[in-house]
Amino acid sequence: MTTPGSSPDDYWRRPAPGPRDTAGADPAAPDRSRRPDGYAGPPATTPPPAGWRPPLHVQPPPPRRLPPQDMAQLDHAEQRAQRVTWIVGAVAGVVLVVLTCTLCSRLLL
Repeated sequence: MTTPGSSPDDYWRRPAPGPRDTAGADPAAPDRSRRPDGYAGPPATTPPPAGWRPPLHVQPPPPRRLPPQDMAQLDHAEQRAQRVTWIVGAVAGVVLVVLTCTLCSRLLL
């Protein structure tokens, strides 16, 4: 919502430079507010306590070795699967052609 004399972009403009509220600032922290853009950086973090991780009781076993692959046998199995796919597709095509011919012949009679 805009008021008379303002533009829709006023909401997105930066605030006017002026005094900042420094009531909660740490006096020992370096003053990073002197950057040209006024960004003081992320707040300081506190490190986690020393024993914050849960204890580790079970170690997983190392991964097993996979059996070696026979590439010739894999190629042969893939070729057989491709042949089966082509045969099923051909049978389905023949059935559809026969069904279409049957339906068209009934329309002509």
